[in-house]
Amino acid sequence: MYVIGLDIGGANLKSADSDGVAKAVPFELWKTPELLSQALQELLASYPRPDLVAVTMTGELADCFQTKAAGVEQILAATEQAVAPAPVVVWQTGAEFLTTDLSREFPFLVAAANWHAQATWLGRMIPDQWGLLIDIGSTTTDIIPLENGFPVPEGLTDVERLLSGELVYTGGRRTPLAMIGQRVPVRGQQCPLAAECFATSLDLYLLLGDRAEDPGDCDTANGKPATSADAYDRLARSVCCDTTELSRAEAVAMAASLAEQQQIQIREAVDQVLGRMSEPPATVLISGSAVFLAAKIVQSHPVLSRSAVTNVAEIFDGSIADSACAFAVARLAAERLRF
Repeated sequence: MYVIGLDIGGANLKSADSDGVAKAVPFELWKTPELLSQALQELLASYPRPDLVAVTMTGELADCFQTKAAGVEQILAATEQAVAPAPVVVWQTGAEFLTTDLSREFPFLVAAANWHAQATWLGRMIPDQWGLLIDIGSTTTDIIPLENGFPVPEGLTDVERLLSGELVYTGGRRTPLAMIGQRVPVRGQQCPLAAECFATSLDLYLLLGDRAEDPGDCDTANGKPATSADAYDRLARSVCCDTTELSRAEAVAMAASLAEQQQIQIREAVDQVLGRMSEPPATVLISGSAVFLAAKIVQSHPVLSRSAVTNVAEIFDGSIADSACAFAVARLAAERLRF
């Protein structure tokens, strides 16, 4: 059976088929929810017609929807329209697929369930031990404990996961700098950051050389290219300067300070999760579009640095690694379901 998986978020649409072909595109759902069906049709145009479409989502939280239930309803309606006549199933945090009718009836089971699908799929890599999955994407970080190959989270909804430390709302691309730290070193003092989205975490890692430049990528805070030079300009504005007032060396020092503050925030959540585990993880799985950040955190952590580390991005090609949740639901559905 040929299955296409979809991971429908608030800022990105990610797809992958059960054969390992993947594609992702930016889509600002909160701005144009009425265009979701069209965007999905365009995303899927290069795939063969599927026997089944498996869906997971986080986009129901977008503030264009009055409630999460309304978001689930509209996302499913757009998906059904885009993929008809293929049937659609939805992953839920009870570790199984639901029909779209049942998903509409029990929206909190399918809302923000993509992390669970990924952990269920990847957990089989370490079937006989305690493990930990750290996935850092563009916007959020997931920290999921695994026991004998299965996710054993304390939280299932977003708010439960925020409280448990299993969800950290920070990522390697979209996080505004003022959400990472309040002050940065400038001229021997700690300078407050402007509470404006002049720059994001993407700019930190462009300046520090952790991300490759992409002049064709203009999905940035000011709509200008994802280059080191433009990141320098954006970072300068975050302390109300331009590049004639702030040297590049000062901007790099700011970036290093904020990167460290972001890593501390994630490490604190890791410690919260580790504190509930019966024993330290024998293996840590790291993944996501900002997997380099997960690697830094593991290497510097006093417990995790003693664990075996598997970088999921080194197992799958880049497109699959970036669309891991979509690939997970595609493979899980291909294995479990017959239509």
